[in-house]
Amino acid sequence: MQFADIPGLPETKEKLINAVKFNHLAHALLFHGPEGSANLTLALALATYLFCENPGESDSCGTCSSCQRMKKLILPDMNFAFPEVGKDKDEDKKDDEEDKTDNLSRWREFVQYQPYGSIHDFIYFLGFEKKQLNISRAAGRRIIQTLSLMSFEGGYKIMLIWAPEYMHPSAANALLKILEEPPAKTIFILVTAQADQLLTTILSRTQKILVRAFTDEEIKSHLVDQGLCDPKSAEQVAMLADGNLGEALRLLDNTEDHTIREIRDWFRLCASKNIKEIFTLSDHFHKRDKEAQKSMMLAGLNVTREIMLKNLDMDQLLRTTEEDLDFISKISKKVLTEAHAEQMYEAFNKAHYHLERNGNAKMIFTDLSMDFLLMMAKS
Repeated sequence: MQFADIPGLPETKEKLINAVKFNHLAHALLFHGPEGSANLTLALALATYLFCENPGESDSCGTCSSCQRMKKLILPDMNFAFPEVGKDKDEDKKDDEEDKTDNLSRWREFVQYQPYGSIHDFIYFLGFEKKQLNISRAAGRRIIQTLSLMSFEGGYKIMLIWAPEYMHPSAANALLKILEEPPAKTIFILVTAQADQLLTTILSRTQKILVRAFTDEEIKSHLVDQGLCDPKSAEQVAMLADGNLGEALRLLDNTEDHTIREIRDWFRLCASKNIKEIFTLSDHFHKRDKEAQKSMMLAGLNVTREIMLKNLDMDQLLRTTEEDLDFISKISKKVLTEAHAEQMYEAFNKAHYHLERNGNAKMIFTDLSMDFLLMMAKS
């Protein structure tokens, strides 16, 4: 991963490059940003730059042996820790070691396939929906043991901990001393979308790198430049993704016009109190895969956001395409008042939350519809 592979964020890239050039890079860094941001990709780009044999003024060379191995995440001095399924104490150690090797291979595959994916994407990718993941106390000990060894190639030794909020408290506490006083040329990189869930003692020992969400223009340009879709489709996907590049890439697998159209149809069905069709739509929703279900809830969130802005006469902030603007204008006047739109925004957010945590999709969608119907009945 190189900085050039990451769309936008020039200010953060410059800050990281200058920290290396002027020897101001801390030994413990915390990359934190919302889901779908470049927190992980920036961390990997920085690691690539540090390992690069011929670094340039603004990026790694991309061609040396270190850069080539970093593309595959197989450079021996680049170490990773991430949430895994807990093991029973009586399980065979040999099998445990084989599982760890397999998990690392699968994590590498996930990062290369979904570099902007979230922890929930990781769980879904591995099929661990019904299992508890954590970074165990034993994993904490392995981190310390790994970093106590000499560097394989005589340069930096980096430990990247992804989703450190999943660290067991005993694992987090075990790392405090080495975080504060690591061996020479050792760098810790913590990457999270939930910095508020980390122990204060961990936060106090790291230099914070805040990674903002992508702008609509950065997402749109990336999608078009990569040849993933045409400018019109990219504009609509960027609006739906709301700064989340991982979500934007997922939306490309669906027909974005279809998703928005379904949300509009759902609003109309609820407004007309067409219970039979609402239940039919719930059945269709239940049969979709999880990512398509989540995408529809995100589409609902974005449409509701546009309705809220329209109600507040803040048309200058609208991101709706011209063909959807008529729908937004009509529903904001006739159906969703300012208070109702706020309630629906919360309802969509709650539905998305429960879908991520493997709730029953049919019940979630039906409850969402009933909330809308009840809200209108009371108005």
